[in-house]
Amino acid sequence: MLNRLLFRRIDNTPLIIFRIFFGILISLECYGAIVTGWIRRVLVEPDFTFTFIGFEWLQPLPGNGMYFYFFIMGTLGILITLGYRYRWSMIAFTIMWTGVYLMQKSSYNNHYYLLILISFLMCFFPASRSHSLDIRRNPELKTDSIYAYVKWIFVLQLLIVYTYAALAKCYADWLDTTFIELLMSAKKSRPLIGELLQHPIVIHSIRIFGIAFDLLIIPALLWHRTRVFAFICAIFFHLFNSYVFQIGIFPYLALAFTVFFFEAETIRRLFFPRKVAYTLNEIRIPSKHCWMLAAGVIYFTVQLLLPVRHHFFKDDVLWTEEGHRLSWRMMLRSRKGNISFKVVNKANGKSTAISVDDYVTRKQKRMLATHPDFIWQFAQRLKHEYASKGEDVAVYANALVSVNGRPLRRLIDPNTDLAAEKWSHLRHHEWILPSKLKIQRPKTRD
Repeated sequence: MLNRLLFRRIDNTPLIIFRIFFGILISLECYGAIVTGWIRRVLVEPDFTFTFIGFEWLQPLPGNGMYFYFFIMGTLGILITLGYRYRWSMIAFTIMWTGVYLMQKSSYNNHYYLLILISFLMCFFPASRSHSLDIRRNPELKTDSIYAYVKWIFVLQLLIVYTYAALAKCYADWLDTTFIELLMSAKKSRPLIGELLQHPIVIHSIRIFGIAFDLLIIPALLWHRTRVFAFICAIFFHLFNSYVFQIGIFPYLALAFTVFFFEAETIRRLFFPRKVAYTLNEIRIPSKHCWMLAAGVIYFTVQLLLPVRHHFFKDDVLWTEEGHRLSWRMMLRSRKGNISFKVVNKANGKSTAISVDDYVTRKQKRMLATHPDFIWQFAQRLKHEYASKGEDVAVYANALVSVNGRPLRRLIDPNTDLAAEKWSHLRHHEWILPSKLKIQRPKTRD
């Protein structure tokens, strides 16, 4: 049964067309980052970037380096679309995109993380064995089939993403629409539908549909009786998100994934009517199938565990942010706040107030004021700056944060020397003040 599920040879048309869609979309993402000024705002203007902790050595290239960097990534996307030197192009893009992701988190987005995972998986798939320049160069490599496990890897990855996204929404501020109202109020000026988004019926529809879609879309696409209806819902859902939230290529990438849910013959007739259909469906067990199964188990075990790790930390992830990233917690909270830092010379006790605006951009300041890991990293930067002057200092932060419209509450213990604290990815940091003492439910609306 397992061999038939994973090692049956099936038509490779969905993978081929997905490669083309994928290449086009990542090209648009990379070239768009240049045109829209995203690179300038996130990677060029800041004096330094807040990297993922542990990757401080990954810094943006100086001068116009990051523009060339993204231009190369966009060009790699074109090569992937054309299927030219596909394997090397895919590996190069994956490495470069991962580098950008890790060197800055001011613009953290779950979709960027998903793009890393999909790019990584695509490095191993034979996505250029048809309709590609690689096949024109080397026709004997052409094939019209792939192993069925390629399809099921995509399906399982998406099932994990959507299921965890649905479960994360099952918390008070989503269910009572507190957060949704905040989210939609920020979109009031959106042309055509801005005012409509404020209507209670729309708010409650988003509450229900948001959870239902994430929870049911993958099973509905898998079942042939609901597939077309689910596809229509997916088009509406993702185009709505694209227009309202302007989240780049992700809505279109999500729609591109649907090629793996329709019959391969349907996709072939629609996109490649002259392509030879593959109908043998024979089972061929690879010689290294045990290693392949082991790698798959390890990969998906990590994918299943990462999103639940916050349950093993003390306190609520909504407040501490510990375990939030890499967990598919999408559009779940709004954080606002303000922060100030004080540096104290340990030798003479002299205290210096730090002007945060002298160090960070406006975008970085919003993240710095509300996220404990940003606060810790900034304290470490101040420590090293003063150490370069021969001073041994303590660094203290006064951070007041509002989560989902609640009153401002103190986030960080103002008496903790953050310069002396160590960071751990595996434990709670006690200098983050307890949420149960500080967070209160907002008053019931009339």
